[in-house]
Amino acid sequence: MAGLTAAALAAVGFLAYQAAAHAPAGLTEKRPAGAGAAPSSPAHGGSAQKPAADPLALPENSGSGVRVVYALGDRRVWLVGEKERVARTFAVMPSTVHPEPGTYSVTTRSGRVAGSDGVQIEHVVRFATVDGVTIGFSAAVDGSMASPDPARRTGGIRMKRGDGDALWTLATVGAKVVVVP
Repeated sequence: MAGLTAAALAAVGFLAYQAAAHAPAGLTEKRPAGAGAAPSSPAHGGSAQKPAADPLALPENSGSGVRVVYALGDRRVWLVGEKERVARTFAVMPSTVHPEPGTYSVTTRSGRVAGSDGVQIEHVVRFATVDGVTIGFSAAVDGSMASPDPARRTGGIRMKRGDGDALWTLATVGAKVVVVP
């Protein structure tokens, strides 16, 4: 019985995380003090603790304007629309060759091709080349996001198909891609 309870709590936690990650901006914004929320005060003369940083927040120094932001260390992408609004963020599986931090432009796109690992991929968005290896985002048609073979030099950054659909819509040729550490 305890196992069923733990599984149910894990499922509810995961669904809550998913809902929060994809909630419209107006639903997740914090209300200013005095708008129905009382600010907390330190207990017994202690100092107020800083809230923990949101791990899904858009990285600082990630450019401006409509863009795709790719954080190498976090293995995460943010799709940023008008007025600096994050339309979507999602985890990715990077390949074995990585672009240097900096600002790039989408150079080419392909609707559906075979990946360098032989897996059929779609919504391929290429933006950089490193030592002859093309770097780009893609989604496996079969939905897989397996770790790449460390013995092969490939540049595909894999994502789930739904995330690939969203990126494809934003990242047209010439669109800005900002890579951060």
